[in-house]
Amino acid sequence: MMKEIRIKDMSFNPFQLIGKEWMLITAGNPQIGCNTMTASWGHLGCLWGHNDPTAVVYIRPSRYTKQFVDRTDYFALCVMDGAFKKQMAYLGSASGRYEDKIAAAGLTPVFAEGTTYFAEAKMVFTCQKLYASELQENGFIHQETIDENYPLRDFHTMYVGKIEKVLVQEDSQE
Repeated sequence: MMKEIRIKDMSFNPFQLIGKEWMLITAGNPQIGCNTMTASWGHLGCLWGHNDPTAVVYIRPSRYTKQFVDRTDYFALCVMDGAFKKQMAYLGSASGRYEDKIAAAGLTPVFAEGTTYFAEAKMVFTCQKLYASELQENGFIHQETIDENYPLRDFHTMYVGKIEKVLVQEDSQE
């Protein structure tokens, strides 16, 4: 069971959360279905307006999840318990285009808050899309960044989302 908490009451290390624990970028609704992918990089912070809390995620054009993020106004970031690391690795390598990878990973989709998240998540950020733009080759300062990360020039699309709600498991201490 999930409960909403105030973003100002959260305490965690975003570098640990995103870089080490990873997260699932998830989007969809009952009409179009949903998909998810694992992400190990992104940003949490404040941007625009009255320092609105925002999340920034990056999705390659080849990822099936991108179609769901593009078609909806919201996406969710699901932080899973460490016990789900194997499933998260699978969700980052298998394509929902060819199989029901969510069911194969044993996750339960919840359609709420304008998007989809997972009942098993320990924390969920629901985000309203504010901005989307493809990274541009001419924006990179160091050529080695392109050479190491984009040998096929398949640059990610960057999505900025306003964090609308933070949900945690009822028994969570976040």
